[in-house]
Amino acid sequence: MDRSVTDTELTLAPASAFVPAPATPYQGDIARYWDHEARPVNLRLGDVDGLYHHHYGIGDVDHAALGDPGDEAYEKRLIAELHRLESAQTDVLLDHLGPIGPGDTLVDAGCGRGGSMVMAHQRFGCTVEGVTLSAKQAEFANRRARELDIDGSVRARVCNMLGTPFETGRAAASWNNESSMYVDLHDLFAEHSRVLAVGGRYVTITGCWNPRYGQPSKWVSQINAHFECNIHSRREYMRAMADNRLVPQTVVDLTAATLPYWEARATSSLVTGIEEAFINSYKDGSFQYLLIAADRV
Repeated sequence: MDRSVTDTELTLAPASAFVPAPATPYQGDIARYWDHEARPVNLRLGDVDGLYHHHYGIGDVDHAALGDPGDEAYEKRLIAELHRLESAQTDVLLDHLGPIGPGDTLVDAGCGRGGSMVMAHQRFGCTVEGVTLSAKQAEFANRRARELDIDGSVRARVCNMLGTPFETGRAAASWNNESSMYVDLHDLFAEHSRVLAVGGRYVTITGCWNPRYGQPSKWVSQINAHFECNIHSRREYMRAMADNRLVPQTVVDLTAATLPYWEARATSSLVTGIEEAFINSYKDGSFQYLLIAADRV
């Protein structure tokens, strides 16, 4: 990879300034998957308030706010409630980043359409650099940043998260929000460890299969096939972090907190056919939804 880009270019250059070829044929497949992904779920949820996420939600559903299922406005309220739970998930991730100031730089690895980046900048006033293999997602995220007049602080680029152009030790914090299942964890955490300052914080929220179950269940296999991903075990996360100078400080099991989101989504017009696999795997214990916060030592 070309490391000759200047620090100024790294901060201010548009997404098109650093466009490496996918490192593997698989990553090329993933780039094409998200460039051509046409399910309306993420756009319909994001249209509620202009924050476009590519992850799921946590928290209890506010049934009082939903009202009568027979009401013609019920579906609109249900979509708004699902989106509220998505943003609540991002808030929990941001809560675990530690003390962040306006002068800090954060890295969102697998930034999607940029909803988490916008929320991070709105909370901390900091610079947020996002990377995604999808040119379509990066273009969308950058357009939203311009519309919000924060494009000087929030930027997405087309980039392999396993080899970013960011300066070593530059980031105060970094994260993967449901994006680590597309890469080798040792390679991923080696790159986060390189980018983070000593004492910097890494956070991931992810689904992982439960080693106590024995092997990935049929439900986990269905999720892998649906998203063309490779879900890792909880044990793999811990080992790969330990091998790359990332010391877990907090592990939060969010499995029970995410079930209401999935059960509500299964009753909505946003159904994609994968809801049953998530619900059943969370209930039988073969799949877990975790937050892991680790410090770079």
